Amino acid sequence: MADAQSEARRMGEAIRRARVLQRRSQAEVARVLGYHQSKVSRLEGGRGTEDARVLREVARVLDIPLHSLGLSTAPEASPTDTETENMHRRTFLAAGVAALAVPAAPTAAQHALVQALLPGPTLDATSQSMAPAELRDRVTAVRRLFCTCDYAELVGTLPGLIADLRQAVGSSPGSADFSGLLATAYQTSVSLLLKQGDHGNAWLAVGRAMAEAERSDDPVVLASSVRVHAHVLAREKHTAQAITLVRHTADQLTSAYDQRSPRYLAALGLLLLRGVTAASGGGNRSATQEFLSEAKEVARYVALDRPDAWANFSPTNVALHEVSAAVAFGDAGIALEAARPLMRRHIPVPERRAALWVETARAYSQQGRLADGYQALRIAESCASQDIRRPAVRELVADMAARDRRRTLPELHHFSRQLGVPA
Repeated sequence: MADAQSEARRMGEAIRRARVLQRRSQAEVARVLGYHQSKVSRLEGGRGTEDARVLREVARVLDIPLHSLGLSTAPEASPTDTETENMHRRTFLAAGVAALAVPAAPTAAQHALVQALLPGPTLDATSQSMAPAELRDRVTAVRRLFCTCDYAELVGTLPGLIADLRQAVGSSPGSADFSGLLATAYQTSVSLLLKQGDHGNAWLAVGRAMAEAERSDDPVVLASSVRVHAHVLAREKHTAQAITLVRHTADQLTSAYDQRSPRYLAALGLLLLRGVTAASGGGNRSATQEFLSEAKEVARYVALDRPDAWANFSPTNVALHEVSAAVAFGDAGIALEAARPLMRRHIPVPERRAALWVETARAYSQQGRLADGYQALRIAESCASQDIRRPAVRELVADMAARDRRRTLPELHHFSRQLGVPA
């Protein structure tokens, strides 16, 4: 992992040095490349260096020798060559991260999803072209599967959708709509892989999501890809980088909220809530409160709270993140106090309902109230049975069972065995 980060930083420094020597600003270089200035800033910081096509363009504009950026010196790379080059680059940059994750043995469906994320021909794509409206409906359907925690169906559905969207993008070069839809499918893949504890392949999906989001030229889609990127960074304990990424992107989107669409505001709100999660997970109270305050302000203007919504953001979601942040800081009493009003509130999205009761269980566990924590987990299971079986929750159950040394809660131990994590 250290080698991968070092290589990315080295490439970023080579880009920065070439720009400075030519006395050109980031904004000027970005304008020539057709990107926003933040793209150049990320590249110079060693982020986004897994996309060989972007690096080739940067090398051309700044007259950087290709080998300095780890690129082939072939005069004209075909699309297939470029995809292969990207694959090798992503493999190298993500190798350290992937080594940290030890997910359960993948099922055939999980293997198919990972294959769909890799560069190469889309063998499973349907032969006929599909209308944008039909593809959009299918993307909405997979978002709903995620929100209802039907992960088994989702992992089986995503590969075919990704293959069809990649075919659509390839058949209509420059189609912003198709790229935006494909980016959303990749974003959903990131979220699913993180639920499964597969951080290595989540990195792969993040790279694909960011690349398609930039091609879509849609700030909403880009913000959503940045959000899942920050999520992976936070999961890998790169808290400062995650906070900086969220902060920088949110600053680009902040404006008159009453003049923005619900879709725009939901993307911004969810990005800010990802900042809450990253900051609280890293113990940064000031940044947590800053992100929460901004998210509350955005929530005054939008409330999307349905499993079939493009994005679920509302005052309820902000309140849920307040509970999670309090748990992250070890403030169990504050977390439970914040959770009680939500327990009486109708939360239409199963994934969010389950999250409330899982965080409540964590708070009870922090207080040593294992029986209450167990009951909270069973309520979470009734909300979303598949969500309770993800690695993070299984670890919580195993920990609670291990702490019940006198086995005063046989039902907790039975539950632990059911999840395959006996104390």
